[in-house]
Amino acid sequence: MNTTPGEPLAPQPHHPDRTATDTANQAVPAARTPRSLPDDGPPARASGAEPHGTGRLAATVERLRQEALDAQSAAEGRALVEMAKGILVGRLGCGPTEAARQLTTLAEQSGTTALALAVDIINQSARDRVSDIAQHFLDTAVDPPAPDTTAPAVRLRTAESSVLAAGDSQAVATALLENALRPLGAHGVAIWIAAADSSLTLVGQAGFTEEDANRWRYVPPEVATCARLALTNRDLTVVTSLSEAGIPTIGRRPHPDGGRVMVPSGTGGRIHGVLEIAWPQALPPQPPQVLRQLEALAELCAHTLEEQSPHPAGAADAPHPGAVAELTDLTDHLHDPALVLTPALDDDGRLADFRIHHTNSRFVDPAGRPRSLVTGARFLEAYPAAGENGGLFDKLERTYATGEACQVLSTALTAFVGDVPLTTVADVGISRHGAALLLIWKIEDETARLASLLQHAQRLGRVGGFEQNMTTGKTTWNGQLFTLFGLPLTASPVPLEDLAGHAHPHDVNSIGRFLRTLLHRQRESSVDFRLLRPDGITRHIRMVAEPVLNDRGRLHAIRGACQDVSSQHWTEVALAATRDQLADSEAESADRNRLALQLQHAIMPPAPAPLEVPGLRIAVRYRPAETEAYVGGDWYDSVVLPDNKVLLSVGDVAGHGVRAATGMVVLRNALRGLAVTGAGPAQLLTWLNSVAFHLTSHLTATAVCGIFDPETRTLRWARAGHLPPVLVRGNRAEAFPLTGGMLLGALPEPTFVEEEVQLQADDVLLMYTDGLVERRDIAVTDSLSQLLTVASRSADSLEKRLDNMLTHTASDTDDDTCLIGIEVH
Repeated sequence: MNTTPGEPLAPQPHHPDRTATDTANQAVPAARTPRSLPDDGPPARASGAEPHGTGRLAATVERLRQEALDAQSAAEGRALVEMAKGILVGRLGCGPTEAARQLTTLAEQSGTTALALAVDIINQSARDRVSDIAQHFLDTAVDPPAPDTTAPAVRLRTAESSVLAAGDSQAVATALLENALRPLGAHGVAIWIAAADSSLTLVGQAGFTEEDANRWRYVPPEVATCARLALTNRDLTVVTSLSEAGIPTIGRRPHPDGGRVMVPSGTGGRIHGVLEIAWPQALPPQPPQVLRQLEALAELCAHTLEEQSPHPAGAADAPHPGAVAELTDLTDHLHDPALVLTPALDDDGRLADFRIHHTNSRFVDPAGRPRSLVTGARFLEAYPAAGENGGLFDKLERTYATGEACQVLSTALTAFVGDVPLTTVADVGISRHGAALLLIWKIEDETARLASLLQHAQRLGRVGGFEQNMTTGKTTWNGQLFTLFGLPLTASPVPLEDLAGHAHPHDVNSIGRFLRTLLHRQRESSVDFRLLRPDGITRHIRMVAEPVLNDRGRLHAIRGACQDVSSQHWTEVALAATRDQLADSEAESADRNRLALQLQHAIMPPAPAPLEVPGLRIAVRYRPAETEAYVGGDWYDSVVLPDNKVLLSVGDVAGHGVRAATGMVVLRNALRGLAVTGAGPAQLLTWLNSVAFHLTSHLTATAVCGIFDPETRTLRWARAGHLPPVLVRGNRAEAFPLTGGMLLGALPEPTFVEEEVQLQADDVLLMYTDGLVERRDIAVTDSLSQLLTVASRSADSLEKRLDNMLTHTASDTDDDTCLIGIEVH
């Protein structure tokens, strides 16, 4: 409805049989639909069953309660109608009867109730928070409210009327739930008041059981609850599901999946408490207009909470003069710079800034401005850099809102002289006193800071200092030295001459030499001794001291320091023991390596003489590892068998040291013994695999075995995981094919493939171990290609060919190398 003051309203027919006031009041619907019982009590029971007396009493109590609620709702509606009639009287200049008739007629013409029309008239006249929210709801609503749905403006005005008429927060909670929150689907509401220590007290609730209310009557500080979330965030906070959030709160048991909305309730930038609203089910995202309604309801609670606050502040923009005067007087007696700040509100009553009400005599403005210019100014105008996000102003605002004291270290206070910033850094303390803030600006003295730094360094380094006056005999210790000696601070310091009585008997002579150097030779000295503390603990102490001479060169005092070096001592002891163990281990390892090397050389000398057999000339080169620890199990063998054939073999046992050397001896001798049977190379490797797999402890090896027949110049050979031999014929070198064959000792019954090669006169056959070609940076196939290139080079003799190959091959693994050359005649 839009009306203008003085605008005439359309005349309506008069009904002489009823008054206008009665007509308007009869048109007022109840603010909510009552769940009333019939006047004659609960429904009658079946025939033959007498109603119990307790049931009738409960039904009567319920009916009376509903009637009281209905009467209260009707009274609240009549109050709003009477207010609207008063507005019409003032605007139209008519009497109350005419105003009531106009209200009734307009309601009938617009198709709405007199209560809804009355609320519309009040909103247009008031232009307050409630009317703004109602208009916002109408502007942003996609669909108009259903005809049977109470409009938000009616709910808010009814709730406002009920809150204003309520005597305490309990009545406020009931009024909010019944008049405004049940239509939104809420089933409970709790009103919390916040204390200066950030504790929460439940002062009103509706929709929850008395058992829950008693259990949640008080929430200590730092206990996480839904209400504390809003207090911490200082803003409306939504918890969609209690079970997902895992936050305790009142009334959670009957509705564990319910949703909550918590709204801080305060005035003038101060938060007095929290309004918590409960839904029985998970809460979907709420439209902005609903959230604005909830914020308006929280504002309605704020005035009641302010009256119940243990330290009411009065009007936030007008602090109590006496309280501020006491705070000002307190500030003048502080030894640190301090400011008294009072709130400065905007036109809507919200906190916009703080006014510097007072500065004590110790405060120095960073820009050098006199106190008279700073006092009375707004804080952000005097120090605009404090308004940065997360800056000092945010700390002030939070302390003022919640009452929680705040300590901030190394905070900058910046003032500008023109465009030049001038900054002072200090530790800040902020506390709220009534409606004012006390800001203590503690600029730390450099001398005190260095002294504190030294004290921390002594504590971390476990260092204590002392001084003994040789004239008066007085000994002075710092606190850390009492801690080192295990003595209370009230104990008497131990003089130097009594120091030996607190030391281990074996260290008495060392302390005596230390004292003689100090007292008689008057020279700086130090001593390490074992301190026997009263608590039975022995600590290793290093004491360093120097003599202090007077102006005549005579000894005046002894000044020194003690350090607890127990950790260092035991570290040195452990390190010495480790060094001894390492030396023993190194000696033992060297003995094992020498034994392996001697064993290997006994069987295979590094440079044996050429072997002459019928139809062959055999030369061998063996290059041991450069490091004794790498002595391995490389072996070779060439022997004439009983049938005049020649056994040629090369092998490599996995690993290094004595175990590899002994394994090499086992396999080499076993192959010799097996070869006299006349079996072929494949069969010999099969038997040798059985020896490695069954008769040794997890021994593995690679090998190449060949049987040469001097009469036919044929070579039968087989391999067990080893690199194949190389045949040099003329100026061309070529490797034998990689036939099948698993390394020895890996499987119980592997299969080995035997090949036969027809050799010619002047052919050279090369058999070798992997130490000749193995490299860390390239593949074995590439190393083998380099080997073929070197092997194809011409040489004057078989020995020189082998020497050239050892010299020019590209091996870099420092492994044993065995190379055997066979030249056919």
